[in-house]
Amino acid sequence: MAKSSRPGADPGLGYGAAAEPRTYTRIDQETDASGAGMVAEEVPVAFVYGARTHVVMMASPIDLEDLAVGFTVTEGIVASATQIGAIEIVKHSRGVELHITIPAECEELLQDRARMLAGRTGCGLCGVEAIDDAVRPAVTVTSALSIRRSALYAAGAALDERQSLNAETRAVHAAAWASADGELLIVREDVGRHNALDKVIGALARSEHATAEGFIVVTSRASFELVQKVATVGIPLIAAVSRPTGLAVRLAEGAGIALVGLLRGTSANVYTHPERIFIRGLVASRPNQSPRQDYVVPNGY
Repeated sequence: MAKSSRPGADPGLGYGAAAEPRTYTRIDQETDASGAGMVAEEVPVAFVYGARTHVVMMASPIDLEDLAVGFTVTEGIVASATQIGAIEIVKHSRGVELHITIPAECEELLQDRARMLAGRTGCGLCGVEAIDDAVRPAVTVTSALSIRRSALYAAGAALDERQSLNAETRAVHAAAWASADGELLIVREDVGRHNALDKVIGALARSEHATAEGFIVVTSRASFELVQKVATVGIPLIAAVSRPTGLAVRLAEGAGIALVGLLRGTSANVYTHPERIFIRGLVASRPNQSPRQDYVVPNGY
């Protein structure tokens, strides 16, 4: 039979690896057998600004500096990654603290937000004070990027092969940033789909790549928060292996972002701004409109 662990968090949680071996009992209709495999770990990660904890989230304990930068930018805590100073990772027995240095004026705005949160019932999102803050309008993306569909398919296929942690655990999400020709240049994994994307955006901010010259691929559904995050840094296309939500479609439409769902093999649904992808024949129609035939590209694209 599988070994049982003591209840509660592991006292060494903050110092652990992203995956650990665990035993289990495999059962079917008639038999049971002992087995072993890797299990993804999740740890509490506190984001600390100016000696104050802003939020605590569960995350995979890898690429934490990328997570710190990406979260700080995409949540609007700073206007640009260049405003982020030192990042200190402090490990504890039951979690990790990310001490992130930002300008004093940004700290003050964050403290004002925290004071307005006092006494309110939260909506479950990171440090927002009201529904209007949760579903804030996405930034308009002005990139002129367009890609061949072959680049989209290549990126999706490559992501399957680049998920080393998920290959061990089958329990984590992945996000990647691809160049216009579909080459994956940054890949990150996490138990949280938002965290995986924040890690990619953080890594982009710390690199020399121009965010507007590539696109994002994720292994989760395309929710509105993911659209908000890519819009914040000017990424013009996001593709997901699952379908998007209706709110994500509306936000992407307004922000000028091509939103792709059900990216699997050599097929996908393009929900918004199909002009960003070279498409033969019909262009996807908007609701209550007839299909348009005004966007045709030569064969071979």
